[in-house]
Amino acid sequence: MADPRGFLKHRERELPARRPVPVRIRDWKEVYEEQQLVQLQRQASRCMDCGIPFCHSGCPLGNLIPEWNDLAYRGEWPDAIERLHATNNFPEFTGRLCPAPCETACVLGISQPAVTIKQVEVTTIEKAFEDGNVAPQIPTRLTGKTVAVVGSGPAGLAAAQQLTRAGHTVVVYERDDKPGGLLRYGIPEFKMEKSVVDRRLEQMTAEGTRFRCDTEIGVDITGEQLHQRFDAVVLAVGATVPRDLPVPGRELKGIHQAMEFLPQANRQALGETVEGQISAEGKHVVVIGGGDTGADCIGTSHRHGATSVTSLEIMPQPGADRADDQPWPTYPMLYRIASAHEEGGDRVYAVNTKELVGDDAGNVKALKIVEVRRGDQGFEEVPGTERELPADLVLLAMGFLGPQGEGLLEQLGVDKDDRSNVIRDKRFETNVPGVFVCGDAGRGQSLIVWAIAEGRSAARGVDEFLSGASELPAPIQPTDRPLTV
Repeated sequence: MADPRGFLKHRERELPARRPVPVRIRDWKEVYEEQQLVQLQRQASRCMDCGIPFCHSGCPLGNLIPEWNDLAYRGEWPDAIERLHATNNFPEFTGRLCPAPCETACVLGISQPAVTIKQVEVTTIEKAFEDGNVAPQIPTRLTGKTVAVVGSGPAGLAAAQQLTRAGHTVVVYERDDKPGGLLRYGIPEFKMEKSVVDRRLEQMTAEGTRFRCDTEIGVDITGEQLHQRFDAVVLAVGATVPRDLPVPGRELKGIHQAMEFLPQANRQALGETVEGQISAEGKHVVVIGGGDTGADCIGTSHRHGATSVTSLEIMPQPGADRADDQPWPTYPMLYRIASAHEEGGDRVYAVNTKELVGDDAGNVKALKIVEVRRGDQGFEEVPGTERELPADLVLLAMGFLGPQGEGLLEQLGVDKDDRSNVIRDKRFETNVPGVFVCGDAGRGQSLIVWAIAEGRSAARGVDEFLSGASELPAPIQPTDRPLTV
């Protein structure tokens, strides 16, 4: 146990400070300042090393949280990163981007603010990189088996790294010009600088994983050709079909999906020239959708220099405390203030968009919105609450429906469920022998920590298929679901 009295001596959460808003919206660097190690270790000492550590069940990776909390507290950083890497290929990603269901399941969180697990995690991996304790793990022997991984997001990268280390020859195909998937082109630079992704890709390349970018499977190489060339195929193509807004005026100019807007901004942040870039500069921006993607659009719009930014959400505003129907250790719906919300703008809850209004040139100029409330038949309009909201740029951040169905999935002939997710068995294999699926393509839109867990579990399934047995870990089953009510 880190410190038997730690949680009694230090009762408050201590997190690194965010850079001042007027400073950080002028650049694309990460928003958090460096935290002093003594403060971080004080937080690690609050871990109670519970007899039944519910943080384990909150995390689909099964991270050994009490163990590396103890090691971080003691300053035994090489051992701490060994325990962290034992269950998580990419703690530098989850430590920045995961909403930390482990913290909402922290036993200390019943009566005190939870341990800052996520911050201990990211500090441990950053210390390991700084000290040279993240080295390539090159397999001692090759199996002669080949695996194609389609998609280089967190699920695909996790599967690829596990399979490479098992001795298989792995090629990762990515349709964009650089690997990383949503880690590179969906996550803004101010949440995770892309040097963090590149550094891990360098390790994977040194281990033997091969990356083939600017290659769209299903177009440049057909699904049948891929299946014939490789002994196994892993589909990690994500859930990239966005939910749309079918209201009058949708055809107007100035209305874009979030994933049209954010990738361009990421390229801009890295100094690339983007032809026809969607810019929020000098515009009244309305973001429809109150989740993480919506917050990313808000923060990006501030850095572009938007005149105003308004976020719309159809659900009512959550409370500051757990609702009675969301008890510990479930992940509660709470009112959270992301760094982007702190930077300005309005958050409007319990409203629905009825119409998008345009000017004579066909550009959007306003939204007609109305307040809504829960009724017997779903959301009902509140009479007399309709109003117009000025808008020069409307960004749709309402989530994703599933993987793109045409092309690759049809060519391979994989079965899908009624939500368009690819169906898989207990070892993540589809109805097509030798074709596996992991991440959002099989699970539906989910968290980065679930994507990595799925990639690791699918890798074990592939290894079993190719070798007859496997010693790779499988932290989750395809049917596992997060701790929710």
